[in-house]
Amino acid sequence: MAKKGGWQEFSGLSNAAAQQRPTTAGPGTPKAQQRVRVQRTKAGKGGKLVTAITGLEAPETELKGLLKQLKAAAGTGGTLKDGVIELQGDQVAAALAALEQAGYRPKQAGG
Repeated sequence: MAKKGGWQEFSGLSNAAAQQRPTTAGPGTPKAQQRVRVQRTKAGKGGKLVTAITGLEAPETELKGLLKQLKAAAGTGGTLKDGVIELQGDQVAAALAALEQAGYRPKQAGG
């Protein structure tokens, strides 16, 4: 028996097909062309200084591997939150050197 009432914009699509995210066919932007920014910040961290690395376009597994390399190079702790790598303390110089060694072209942002 047919449903009564309501208009549905995407009635021709199955539910599973409508909810899937599109996948990219090729790899993203090459490492050397990504706009990677390294900055130190205190915002929202209870007054503690952290080094934030933004602009990395890579799968989460690759970001976790990069985080591990950055933590080892800086000799400090860190985390990955919403695609942003955060290192504890003022680690801008160490992060810039480690990112260049990994094939990125990072720039220091902020003061």
